[in-house]
Amino acid sequence: MPLREECGVFGIWDHPEAARLTYLGLYSLQHRGQESAGISTVDGDTIRTHVGMGLVPDVFNETNIGQLAGDNAIGHVRYSTTGASHLCNAQPVVRNYARGQLAFAFNGNIVNAAELRDNLENAGSIFQGTSDAEIIVHLIARQQDDSLLDRVGAALSHCQGAYSVVIMDQNQILAARDPHGFRPLSLGKIGDSWMIASESCAFDIVEGEYIREVEPGETLRITNDGLESFPSPKHIDKQPCIFELVYFSRPDSIVFGRDVNEVRHRLGRTLAKEAPAEADLVFAVPDSSNLAALGYSQESGIPYDIGLMRNHYVGRTFIEPEQSIRDFGAKVKYSPLRSTLKGKRVVVVDDSIVRGTTVRKIVKMIRNSGATEVHLRIGSPPIRHGCFYGIDIPDRRDLIAATHTPEEIREHLRVDSLHYLSVEGLLEACGGTLDTNCTACFTSRYPIDFSALEQTKFAFEKRPLVEV
Repeated sequence: MPLREECGVFGIWDHPEAARLTYLGLYSLQHRGQESAGISTVDGDTIRTHVGMGLVPDVFNETNIGQLAGDNAIGHVRYSTTGASHLCNAQPVVRNYARGQLAFAFNGNIVNAAELRDNLENAGSIFQGTSDAEIIVHLIARQQDDSLLDRVGAALSHCQGAYSVVIMDQNQILAARDPHGFRPLSLGKIGDSWMIASESCAFDIVEGEYIREVEPGETLRITNDGLESFPSPKHIDKQPCIFELVYFSRPDSIVFGRDVNEVRHRLGRTLAKEAPAEADLVFAVPDSSNLAALGYSQESGIPYDIGLMRNHYVGRTFIEPEQSIRDFGAKVKYSPLRSTLKGKRVVVVDDSIVRGTTVRKIVKMIRNSGATEVHLRIGSPPIRHGCFYGIDIPDRRDLIAATHTPEEIREHLRVDSLHYLSVEGLLEACGGTLDTNCTACFTSRYPIDFSALEQTKFAFEKRPLVEV
């Protein structure tokens, strides 16, 4: 099972093609969310919005893009870690309140959301959906400060967890990042127009320029007068999510000020140093592991090849045959290249193991294609703990590394050898230390301590591995 990010956000101010550029930006951020997409624009005194369920090119067409008039826009792609997958939770969230209209787009996870929602409902708030974003909008509407900047700051001060947000009214776009900087957010420019995006790849598609990342705790205000920065009033150590670099972010992005392409090459090189293998070829479980596999090959001297093909046209649902086909889901997504694998000792590089069910099926396909040895190398440490900051990690009892040793996992996956990248190796490749990266899913070092919450969800027990 792949891990999933919650959302991607985009914003642009003062451009005559704001809606179309936002569409393209969201297209580049599609990997961050495939459930819904939406764009809001400012047209005079009115905020116009179109949202829908599905992928960006399915939600938008020439007709509805043409109806999104205005020089200012924000957009959103969503995958839900909180809130059901329904149209009422699609973003941007647009609401009318005492001070006018507001459009809001959010990436992250507010861990005290249930408490905040209960308090708001008890005070009379009525919610249309179940997302964290709507909670923050209600908080903003209740603040008494004169400026939107101050109202947003006051509202976010009540929120614990991860957030990167873009907020727009008729006069401005605000972009804010939580004090730890868990989720990425970048500042860019095209001509004289400022842009905001979850990743810098969204600037590339519109031929814009990456300027810098939005700093943790910083709020940016973009108006017709230009850009203003409001740093965090207090110092909190940066704790960006290291899994953004391992898996989620596109390799052509700059995230947390780091080139993702270079980081993933280093992950593979470090993995080769930690766990060499006698083998004939190296290949990746595509696509997120491609660069790590290439780095492993370059460091080890073992030739790199394509051992698995990925079907890029797999939808979110399958019409399965009535007569069950073994390993149907894995076979729809991946197919082995028999002529490449037959008679070979292979090193297979993957970015992570979650439940272990998919990789076991992949190993089975590789062996059935004639590989004589399969050595599995994982470009991250074992995932043993839950995430409360915007990654959809399963309940801890379903994480194979939380209940079984690496040797037990190796036997279950039926590989000749298995090695996870060490935490030290991960930090060496990504840069920083345990104190300057969030590694909670590997180490249980939560920057905001919610380990007690995790323990209430999981009484540690040895669960049997499911045979497939």
